[in-house]
Amino acid sequence: MPEGDTVWRTARRLHSALAGRVLTRSDLRVPRFATADLTGRAVLDVTPRGKHLLTRFDGGLTLHSHLRMDGSWQVYATGERWRGGPTHQIRAILGNAEQTAVGYRLPVLELIRTADEHDAVGHLGPDLLGPDWDPAEAVRRLTADPARPLGEALLDQRNLAGIGNVYKSELAFLAAVTPWLPVGELPSGVPERLVATARRLLDANKDRPERRTTTTRHPAHPLYVYGREKRPCLRCGAPIRKAELGERVSYWCPGCQRGPSD
Repeated sequence: MPEGDTVWRTARRLHSALAGRVLTRSDLRVPRFATADLTGRAVLDVTPRGKHLLTRFDGGLTLHSHLRMDGSWQVYATGERWRGGPTHQIRAILGNAEQTAVGYRLPVLELIRTADEHDAVGHLGPDLLGPDWDPAEAVRRLTADPARPLGEALLDQRNLAGIGNVYKSELAFLAAVTPWLPVGELPSGVPERLVATARRLLDANKDRPERRTTTTRHPAHPLYVYGREKRPCLRCGAPIRKAELGERVSYWCPGCQRGPSD
């Protein structure tokens, strides 16, 4: 599931393939921008912002994309067969003489002026993997609404940018509280530790092919609770539970985590 670490890794791969090179192929397969042609423009850089991707071109244009649940960008060498999905799922093609980037199932794809990037990503909170990371501001935003459930507050990209459903469940477990506990009821010091842990985990996982939140004591189990419904908790042995939190699912351990269960 694409979260801040996945998007950071995707941006690095796209930057390596495209930056500093002139496009010889451009195809945006969304109605609003179907006639836009970026051929002949040089790619300046590809920058992640939370879970958003900004591909900048000379001439002051930026391609803004978001992967959401199952979007992806794949990079292929010239002549290599594309394997990211059926043709009808392709939303963007950016190619140069050596490599081609293909965007599949992209729910957000828009061509904007680079000067207007703030309109697309200016609402985001401090980026967990970005140069603007500010832990104190992240804590302030996370705890601004004391009645809000922790899980909702963690998923709100206006608080801190980069956390998705996997990290939401894992961070709540590591804080020993359920995702439904109001942030105002978090014990003293826990919001600061949550934010610091989020930063540490995303930074550690941005270079890994497999996301891991567990320690080396559990080499066969990369995650504590996410996706482990009915399996024994790695710490206390209680069966992991699963429930809805808004439009998302949450996983938690009834033995290790205190607070409301839904």
